[in-house]
Order: sequence, then structure tokens, then C-alpha cells
Amino acid sequence: MTDTAAAAEGAHREVWSSKLSFLYSATAAAIGLGSLWRFPYVAGVNGGGAFVLVYILFVALLCIPVILAEMFIGKRGSGSTVASVNRMVREEGAWGGWRSIGWLSLLIPFFGLSYYSVIAGWCLDYARLSVFHGFAGITPEQSQAAFGDLMASPARLLALQAVFIATAVLVVSRGLKGGIERISQIKITAMFAILLFMVIYNAFNFGLAKAGGFLFAPDFSQLTAKAVLAAFGQALFSTGIGIGVLMTYSAFVPPGISLPQSSALLSLAVVIVASMAGLAIFPIVFNFGLSPDQGTNLIFVTVPIAFGQMTGGRLISILFFGLIAIGAFTSAVGMLEPVVAWLEERVRIGRTRICMLLGLAIWLVGLPSMLSFNLMADVHPLSFIPLFAKSGVFDVLDMGIALILLPLNALLIALFVGWGVRRVTVNAELGDGWLITYWRLILRYLAPAAIVALLAGL
Repeated sequence: MTDTAAAAEGAHREVWSSKLSFLYSATAAAIGLGSLWRFPYVAGVNGGGAFVLVYILFVALLCIPVILAEMFIGKRGSGSTVASVNRMVREEGAWGGWRSIGWLSLLIPFFGLSYYSVIAGWCLDYARLSVFHGFAGITPEQSQAAFGDLMASPARLLALQAVFIATAVLVVSRGLKGGIERISQIKITAMFAILLFMVIYNAFNFGLAKAGGFLFAPDFSQLTAKAVLAAFGQALFSTGIGIGVLMTYSAFVPPGISLPQSSALLSLAVVIVASMAGLAIFPIVFNFGLSPDQGTNLIFVTVPIAFGQMTGGRLISILFFGLIAIGAFTSAVGMLEPVVAWLEERVRIGRTRICMLLGLAIWLVGLPSMLSFNLMADVHPLSFIPLFAKSGVFDVLDMGIALILLPLNALLIALFVGWGVRRVTVNAELGDGWLITYWRLILRYLAPAAIVALLAGL
């Protein structure tokens, strides 16, 4: 690689306006469907309180160190994920295989967004239904049928997916300060406001005792080995580790921002939002005698039944599905940026054109995922692999990314910073002391052991 190319790899573009802007944007990207949609149903399936406690412990003890490692690479490398990792590998004289971290941090958000946008499309449709129709008097059979009708409508799903991606592209095309930073501040404020309103509404109308007991009173008889692995998987998924967003966003960090503090605050925000999401959903579920262990159906089938029976249900449904849609949107914006940042280093056609072409590519790649619920429902592309034997395209991508590639990339990040980066480099960026020593021990031993156990549990 020439010196010019190397310099281009490490070149800064825009930087965040402030520490708060960086935190808003990073938190908005991390808090998406993982905390607002996935956390409640995974907690419900795995018994509630004990699962939540283990989840919080994993976030605090293992995820924060790996988040810091990913941010460290981004800030030190000061480029796209590929450029940042390549620069650090060169500077540290490290093994060339570590470069795969940068490429995984591009592939994961690209293919992840291709199927993530399908779920986001469902959120948009339910937000629309809430505004124009509501769920008054809907029966369990009708709710299941309504969701089934959506799944069986490829044209509708195609349009929803296109609208979602196009909106995210519009924001990202406006750049860091004019697009991502501004929308993140607005959206995360709206998310917290809606969540707080729903929790207060539930407290006055249904009470929080039963839901609070379910979520925060551990019953360790419900805690299985599978639930422990699910808690760690959820911790990785909900904090955005390994997607490339945190690495990319950290490349734009101005001087004077503490990465350890930022990683801790980000993780705290994720846990708070996940907990609030549980308190926004489960009081409604319990009050109307519904089951919390409905899996993916919890949000789109079970909860609308309750909305249809409650006073003010239409307003709450608008707020709820609006909340889910906002969370999905801010995460999508974050998932676009790593690929956009890399393309900006490679081609000179302007950010707007890059974003438009990238959005089109993601939409096209996402079509098989969308069609796997209808026209391609019988297509199982990896049927020869036991783990994916009965999985359609959507499930192959979902499981492959969430259960394999994300943990794998997190493992590589931990090992690279723990073993491949010299102590003097770490000290120059983060300082010295017992916390840094603890951090490196976590990255070298505990985090890799936990991630390997998660992967082995498949």
C-alpha cells in the first residue's frame, strides 16, 4: 500500500459537534429492535427476572470492555472499519488475519440491514394501522390473521421495506452533522419520552408490581444453560457490538472525549431502555391475561389484542409502534454509515450518490428475505446444514448474523485488542492504571471464553 493510500485510510472527515452528540448518535444506533422488540420477547421466553439479571451482568462485565475495544480501534484508526483495522495492524506489526475484523464490520451491517429492514417494514405498517384504524375489539384470531395477511402480501412488504430504506438513505446522505447527529438527538429524545409516558401510564392504570416482579425478581429455577447463553447473545445484540457502527462512529470523535466513560454510558442507556421496554409491554400483557412467552408474536400479535381492549388503546398503540419504528430507523442509519464511510474512501462520486446506490443494493439483496414469508416460503437455501435445515432466507440471515457472525466479530475484536495491540499503544490512547489492566484481562480471557461458549452452544 502506498503512503498516499495509507494516509487516505486514516483521514478524518467530519467530527461530532460534542461529546453529547457522539453519545446520542452511538446510543441511538445501538438502541433499536434489539432492545425494543427482541429484549421483551427473549426475556419472556426465558423466564424473566433471572434472565434479566444475567443479561445485565453480561453487559456490565463483558460487553462494556468489548465496546471500549471497538471504540478504541475506531478512534485510533480514524477511518472506515477496514481502514481503521488495517492501519492498526500495520502500526502494531500484528498478524494480517486481524484485517478480517474490518471486512466483517462491513458485511454484517450490509446484510444485516437487508433483513432488518423487513422487520422495520412490519413496524411501519403497524404504526400506520394504529393511526388510521386502531385495534379496537380485535380478537386473538383476528390479530393472528392480520399479521398473517401482512406476511402474505409481497407487494405491501416490498413497498414498506423500500420506504424504510429510502428514509434512512435520505438522512445518511446529509452527512454526520446535518443528518445522523441531528436525527439521532431528535429520535432518542422521542424514544425516551414515549417510553417514560408508557411506563407512567401503565403504573397508573395497571400497576407495575407483577411486571416488575417478572422482570426484576430472579427465579433461578427458571435459569437454564440455554437461558444464560440467550442472555449473553442478547447482551451482544442489544449493545451493537461487532456491527461496525461503534467503530465507525468513534472515528469521528473529537479530542478530549473519554472512551471508557462513553462505553459505560452507552451500555447503561441500553439496559435502561430495555428495562423500560419491558415495563411498557408486560403490564399490558399481564393485565389482559396474555402470556409473556409468545416469542416473536408478542409485539405483532399479542400486544395489539391488549390495545384493542384498553381505554386509550389507540393512542398507546400509536405511541408504541411509533417507538418501535423510531428505534428501528435510528439503528438502520447507524448500519448504513460503516459501508458509506468505506465507499467514500474508495470512490469519488459524492456521498448522496453513494447512499442512493447503497440503499438500492440493500433493498435488492433484501428481497429474498422479504419473499421468504410468502413466495419463497418453501425455499431453504442451507438445508444441508443441520442448524439451518428448516430455515428460509430470512432466518438464515438472522441466525447467521445474530448467532454466528456478530459473536465471531466480537471475539476477534476482543482478541485483537487484548493480544495484538501493544500496551504502550493502549496507554497512549486510554491511559494506565488498574482499570486498563482489568480491561485487558477481560479481553484476553473472560470475553473470549464467554463468546466461545455462546458459539459452542449452537
